[in-house]
Amino acid sequence: MRVTVISPERAVFDGDAESLVAPAYDGQVGILPRHAPFMTLLGDGVLAVRQGADTSRYRVSGGFLQVVGGASDTVRVVADSVTDFT
Repeated sequence: MRVTVISPERAVFDGDAESLVAPAYDGQVGILPRHAPFMTLLGDGVLAVRQGADTSRYRVSGGFLQVVGGASDTVRVVADSVTDFT
């Protein structure tokens, strides 16, 4: 699935991924390829994007997550704030 993570300052991630775990406003949400169309508000926490053996982690706050199903199989994360997880 194609994952895009952006903030008002910059594009943080744009690439293929095997899974994504995000902090929704009411708890964690996990997304796998071929997920049904879905949209949620983001809370504060760690966003993890897994690509094979590698996982990219970012601290996010606010914004939304959108899954576009079908042939595009796309996940968009638009966060108010994104920083590299340390």
